Amino acid sequence: MGPITAVLPALLAAAFFGAGVPLAKVLLGGIEPIPLAALLYLGGSFSLVIFKAVQALARWAIGRRSASAWLAGEAALKGSDWPWLLGALLAGGVAAPILLMVGLRHTPAATASLLLNFEGVATALLAAIIFGEAIGFRIWWGIIAITAGGVLLSWDGSGAWGFSAAALGILGACFLWGLDNNFTRNISAKDPLTIVIIKGLGAGAISLILARVSGSSLPGPIQTLLALILGGFSYGISLVFYVMALRGLGAARTGALFSLAPFIGAGLSLPILRELPGPFTFWAFALMALGAVLLVGEGHNHVHRHSPLEHEHRHRHDDGHHVHEHGDGETPGLVHSHWHRHQTLVHDHPHAPDLHHRHRH
Repeated sequence: MGPITAVLPALLAAAFFGAGVPLAKVLLGGIEPIPLAALLYLGGSFSLVIFKAVQALARWAIGRRSASAWLAGEAALKGSDWPWLLGALLAGGVAAPILLMVGLRHTPAATASLLLNFEGVATALLAAIIFGEAIGFRIWWGIIAITAGGVLLSWDGSGAWGFSAAALGILGACFLWGLDNNFTRNISAKDPLTIVIIKGLGAGAISLILARVSGSSLPGPIQTLLALILGGFSYGISLVFYVMALRGLGAARTGALFSLAPFIGAGLSLPILRELPGPFTFWAFALMALGAVLLVGEGHNHVHRHSPLEHEHRHRHDDGHHVHEHGDGETPGLVHSHWHRHQTLVHDHPHAPDLHHRHRH
């Protein structure tokens, strides 16, 4: 998946997640924060288990050698992938949703939605500083703009000078999700359905245990069903699209596109919750919109060298990076997954920090 085709999954991930914020705010009227976080992740996993079963049945009925991308095989998780998955599960699957639900209880949904832009900022900062992902000046200016907008939204002007604790909780959730995104980037070549199912089941189970330990009451059957359905879309389907985008764009740029999610949530919160924007919302919106444009529009092109590499992931033979041959005469356009080797290659083309372009600059 190249940079252009990876943009659509990133946008779909943003749309599904962004729409879930005001709807989660509605559910918080009858569900406590920790149980709601648990149900959202469990709903995401349950929906993908159903999808994976349908996918397996269709693959069996139609045949494994189908050109359909959604029927193509994926690389399985290996032993070295599990530490990254566990770190992503604990940071983004357990701690972050709980902080978000707690913050949502005391923050207008529109403000909370815009504050979620910090996830893209945190993802980009961690990608550059800790994981060595290449980021140019345009990206840094986008980060500055979004940060300035977030400061305006989190400033508590109703009392003493300072920041709203609830808003800072949402920022903490964004930092943890940024960590989660970078951990997940390292295993994004593997089956996204399996990754999200494991994360959802693990995070949901741990959050349910925390809910019982903290004395939180569990909701009734109708509220539980609604939370599971919402989780299926805003956490399950959204996260699958996010992992797919990580393959082609890298963590920083996928996080940048995902910054559009808060604008979707903020827009929907007005008709759904009838919340009026705060005094700084317009200026914060303008700064964050500028930051998102700067992040999304960033381009990258230079002569680069591919060192020899062996790995397994889903690919096709007409993408310019997979020129190996199969003994069975594999069709160039067929999407498939197997262990393969890349030879040394030096060339020049537009690229993003995808699976084959995570070189240092």
